[in-house]
Amino acid sequence: MKALVFHAFGGPEVLALEDIADPALAPGTVKVRTKAIGLNYADVYRRRGHYHLAGEPPYILGYEGAGVIEEAAPDVNGVQVGDRVGFADAPHANAELVVVPADKVIPLPDEISFETAAAVLLQGLTAHYLANDSFAVGPQDRVLVHAAAGGVGQLLVQLCKAKGARVLGLTSSEEKREAALRAGADEVLLYGEDWADGCLRWSAAHGRGEPGMDEPGMDVAYDSVGATLMDSFRAVRTRGTVVFFGMAGGDPPLVDPRMLMDASKTLTGGDLWNHVATAEARISRSASLFEDVLAGRLRLEAPRIFSLADGADAHRLIESRTSTGKILLIP
Repeated sequence: MKALVFHAFGGPEVLALEDIADPALAPGTVKVRTKAIGLNYADVYRRRGHYHLAGEPPYILGYEGAGVIEEAAPDVNGVQVGDRVGFADAPHANAELVVVPADKVIPLPDEISFETAAAVLLQGLTAHYLANDSFAVGPQDRVLVHAAAGGVGQLLVQLCKAKGARVLGLTSSEEKREAALRAGADEVLLYGEDWADGCLRWSAAHGRGEPGMDEPGMDVAYDSVGATLMDSFRAVRTRGTVVFFGMAGGDPPLVDPRMLMDASKTLTGGDLWNHVATAEARISRSASLFEDVLAGRLRLEAPRIFSLADGADAHRLIESRTSTGKILLIP
């Protein structure tokens, strides 16, 4: 089979399409012929050597994709050859064939294309648990979304709006601001020295209309930047919540628990794999996402498409931080 591989850590130039041996089927797994593969920034970290990779070169990146089951181990039940499936947590996805544990495959409705599945699963599942589990977003909640033009950000904006919340986004450029507004944000601020003050002013003008709940400050801030954590605390109201789920801008500062006590503010962390630890959780959450897509409640920006052979160019684009939609690799 052909796979996008690299033999040494480095920049996008280390990636190359090569012929390698087909992966071996193991008990409890299926072999998927990929039709679309999602590119995520974690792939960049792995390529650079920032994340530990097991085994020896050549290394294969990628964890998310969609395709057709071509072979199933004899002990696999519930799925079969020919099924259309997606996956969000199976290594070595940047290849024509991927071995996926059977309990990690996600059945695809006929109406959901391979490209849509590969574009929505990993980031959509993240947005789903954030809006439902980390903080139960409800009508009239004032929600702050960092990196609102990013993959998770745009989906989180839409899921919160579908729940009746009012959403304020944060982005780094006017172009990304427009993308976040198209996703449905009520307003979008640019990162700058006074963005937390801007959140306080905006929230003061968009009170809940409930006694004791109209003080300035957002009800919840979803922070995927990390270095902005203390400003996120400043942007939320007394008894507000900050959900920390990423460090795209660097490590977060240490948090003094006395501040949490004094302001009755809540800090909670978020990691997707704690929320989709079972096949049932993967399938039910994915089904909810697919239903939202088909009903028009969740709109995906058209993905940027690259052939698997042009994977290095795809990595250059995602590293440029200029893209606002999903980037897909097509074998």
